[in-house]
Amino acid sequence: MRKIVVLGLLFLVAFNLRAQITVSKEVEIGIVEKLGQTIPLDLKFFNEKNDTVSLKSIIRKPTILSFVYFDCPGLCSPLLDGIADVVSKTELSLGKDFDIITISFNTKDTPEKARQKKLNFVSKIKEEQRGSWTYLTGELGNIQKITEAVGFRYKPTGEDFAHPSTIIILSPQGKITRYLYGITYLPFELKMAVIEAQKGQAQPTSNKIYDYCFAYDPQSKTYTLQFTRLMGSFVLILGLFFVLYLYVSSKRNSTKATK
Repeated sequence: MRKIVVLGLLFLVAFNLRAQITVSKEVEIGIVEKLGQTIPLDLKFFNEKNDTVSLKSIIRKPTILSFVYFDCPGLCSPLLDGIADVVSKTELSLGKDFDIITISFNTKDTPEKARQKKLNFVSKIKEEQRGSWTYLTGELGNIQKITEAVGFRYKPTGEDFAHPSTIIILSPQGKITRYLYGITYLPFELKMAVIEAQKGQAQPTSNKIYDYCFAYDPQSKTYTLQFTRLMGSFVLILGLFFVLYLYVSSKRNSTKATK
């Protein structure tokens, strides 16, 4: 009887852990990683010069992909600042070793606004490299297709948007090889991500725990600690260890009883 109870508890804990993992995949605002998948390269957008370009025509080497909207009062400018900063510090050369594409997910943004926004950030990198950072705007259908293809989930909140802060590394063939979270990035981390992308090697992200532990708060426009989620995980893990302890103890007592 005791063994049945222990096994039942073990099943319940395992079920709760599985349920939690399943729920975590239903992300409304955040990132659902799609490592190893290839983005739809036939999608077309407008660059900052108002030319129509396909993703296939501008992704020819490892590429840093980011999503913003140009009137963002919160994370977008720090994100673009972080990209410009790490590009200025890395040993690799923008335009030679990798390119950058920034796509607005706000259909109200225009190529003119993209051009103005670009000027705010390319000034921080070498002049000869600035042409390798492309700003794109587009129609809703294509925006939805590319954001869903990379697992970038955002949500309108009045005049603004709640969204994650992440850059996505693509191979020259458009394969998703790495996600880097936050608004600041280490030069070595970017270098390794670009080298992996050149080889087409998809690698899991060590910073993914950041996305699990923190959630974006549209009210304060900052990331907040998911205390309830972390405590729930801790209780479930503690419960799992306790059930395993009971199960092992039950087996030991059962073995002694048969001797």
